[in-house]
Amino acid sequence: MKEILTGLLQTLGLAWWVEILTEKPNCTYYFGPFPNAEAAREAQFGYVEDLQQEGAQGIKVNIKRCRPEKLTISEDLDNFDGKIFPQATRIFSGQM
Repeated sequence: MKEILTGLLQTLGLAWWVEILTEKPNCTYYFGPFPNAEAAREAQFGYVEDLQQEGAQGIKVNIKRCRPEKLTISEDLDNFDGKIFPQATRIFSGQM
């Protein structure tokens, strides 16, 4: 039932998302959708932890209603300080 509600909210543009901006690499990530802001807030810590483990720096988090067209927006995700992020796609693979 929760998935149906979240899908309806997403269709209407009313679902909540965790938007995470990182300075290094210079990326914007979207995680969601969530049925309410509280659920998104609770989930944000796991996403931040994953990005920190991948070496991301300068992390900022926003909880907002939106309909992102892309879940990851980056110009330098593939090459960060000479390191390749082989697990980057795994971080986002569980999203709807």
